Order: sequence, then structure tokens, then C-alpha cells
Amino acid sequence: MKPVIVVQNLTKIYPLPKAVNGQKTFEAVKAISFEVQKGEIFGILGPNGAGKTTTLEIIECLIQQTSGSVDVLGFNNLESGDDIKKRIGIQLQSSQYLHHLTLGELLDLFGSLYQRREAEPLPLTRGSTSRSEGRGLEKNQLTPTTPSATQPPLLDPTSHKASSDLRKEGNAPQYSFDSWIDTKKSLLELVGLLEKEHSEVKDLSGGQRQRFTIATALVHTPEILFLDEPTTGLDPKARHDLWQLIKTLNNQGITIVMTTHFMDEAEFLCHRVAIMDSGKILEIDEPKKLIDRLSDTIQISFFTEKQIDQSIFSVMPEIKKAHADFPKVVLEINSLDKISAIVTLLKTHNIVFYGFTVKTATLEDVYLQLTGREYQE
Repeated sequence: MKPVIVVQNLTKIYPLPKAVNGQKTFEAVKAISFEVQKGEIFGILGPNGAGKTTTLEIIECLIQQTSGSVDVLGFNNLESGDDIKKRIGIQLQSSQYLHHLTLGELLDLFGSLYQRREAEPLPLTRGSTSRSEGRGLEKNQLTPTTPSATQPPLLDPTSHKASSDLRKEGNAPQYSFDSWIDTKKSLLELVGLLEKEHSEVKDLSGGQRQRFTIATALVHTPEILFLDEPTTGLDPKARHDLWQLIKTLNNQGITIVMTTHFMDEAEFLCHRVAIMDSGKILEIDEPKKLIDRLSDTIQISFFTEKQIDQSIFSVMPEIKKAHADFPKVVLEINSLDKISAIVTLLKTHNIVFYGFTVKTATLEDVYLQLTGREYQE
């Protein structure tokens, strides 16, 4: 299957207003390459400053790269930016809306900016989810639902032809007032905000605001949805609700590309992740496969009252890796049987320790293995 996004040797260099250590430029993205397949949730995972947002903004045609190429749905980002923008939806890290307009009125405004519908019909309705095996880690699969009179499909139900065929004929479906009213209510119902149609954005909670922003990105039924750190600043309940919405959208056919600095979010949502650090992509794979590479690794962590020399662990070949960043020490071993020997070693060196924990591998361990340092959100 042909990928919907192809990024090759992408580089972005910014001029600095003042030289830093003799450098007059900053390379935010360093010759990265990756592809996104149709229908997947592709995550770009990394700490703040890794280059995630810059990468997304180039793909979204918001800024231009210094070098390299980007193709989205067969269009080059430098040559056909307008064609790309018609076919993608974007949720930025933060959004500002016109004051004194209700959610319904704001959707009217966003909808008026698009003259044609570009994607194939998708029954975007809320439904229950059940746990089942999916690509990568286990995924929530949407229980199939059939649009009813009260839950219309996002696209005009009278349009029975795929929009790709209609575009070839030069006869793409046009908005009508009645179908747009149905679409608007369907969007608000999809994101759980139908009862807020006549409320203003200032009256929404943080989670509700993020869900509304996603609704504005769906008014033209995009083929790809970009989410830039969608759950930053949300409480646990709001994060979980947004995760379910993202899964619902993906299960109904929308390709999703998202950035995040939350390891658990990437592990739960993404079919594949690109781990990014300091402008470079270090690894790309399914979260489960990345973790399975460390399946024989057990991580021990504890805190010490005084700074220690991590070379003391070199006498134990069973310790595969040792990382000391006072006051925390992280050790990697391949057998639980070695824990007692490690405790004995610490006591032999009169090291006072506390907060002793043992855990199996996670994406955080993958990051530690790739970079040699602990992940900082």
C-alpha cells in the first residue's frame, strides 16, 4: 500500500538572533526520514525541544523546510500546499477563537471556509468500544454503528459516490444548508459537546476545549488529522476521554499523526512511534516491538542519600547497564535472582538507599537505552 505521507532527509535550520557558542544557526530537525501508512495512528514521541512540532508544521505546510522533501497524499508540500491543506485537519498546541461566538457559530464559520468535501463518507458517530487485539499493542476497536436520522454521517448521505470519483468528474458534492446543520450536530455529538452548541469557548473546560478544537479540524472531513500534543495540561479524566475520541476517529478510517511527550499515551494509542531526540529520529517501530526488544531486561531503581560512583557495579557482570544521576540510580539486569546480590553490594559500600523499585521494560526504558539518559517530560 502506498504511504499517505513520505518524509525524506527533512532538515530545518533557524538563524539565531545572537551567536551561541560561536554558532549562528540552530538545526531543529536533522535529516529525518519516515513514512506514514493509511489508517494508522503514527506518533512522534520525544521530550520538549526534540523537533516534533517543527516537523509537524512542515508537513502541514505552515512553515518550509531548509532541505529535504515532504509528500502528503501524493502532493509535494512546497509545490502543492493548498491541495494538501484541503485534505488535512490540524489541531495546534493552542488555539484562539473569536469572542462572543457560540460553538455552533464557530463551526459555521469554519465550515464556510471550505467549498467542497474531500474525503470518502465516514459514519462519524460515537459508539462503545471493546478490547481486542490490534496492530502493535492492544487497541480499542469501535463497535460498528449505523447512522440514524438522529446521528447522520459526517458527509452528505445523498452523496453515494466516493469523492475521489467525483473529483475526477469535476463534480464534487457541495454543501447544502440542511446537510451542514446535520453535519454540525454530528460533529458536536461526536466530540461529546452537543449540549454545548450554544455555549461559548470560554465556558468550556480544558478537555472540552481540546475536543472542540478537534471538531473544528473535522468540518471538511479530512483524510489525515494532525494532533500536536493534544493532551498537554489536561487532568487524567480529560486525557482518557480524548484518548477514546482519538481511537474512535481512527477506527472510522482517519489517519492520525500526533506528537506527544507522554510515554503512556504513545504506548496506548499509536500503532507505530518515531522516537525523536535533539532533532533526530532514533527509532521507528510498533511500541510493543520496541519494548519486546527489552523483554529480558528488568529495571531496578532507587535513591541514595549521597552521590555514588557507578563504577562499583562493574564487579557484577549481571548488571547490563548502570545509570547514576543523583539522587536516582537505575540498573538493568536480566534476572530477578540478582536483586539480593545488588542489595548486598550496596550495603558492603555503606550506601544508604531508599525507594527501591523493580519494573519490566516500557517505552521509557527504550528511550533510556537509545539516549543513555532518563526521559524528561
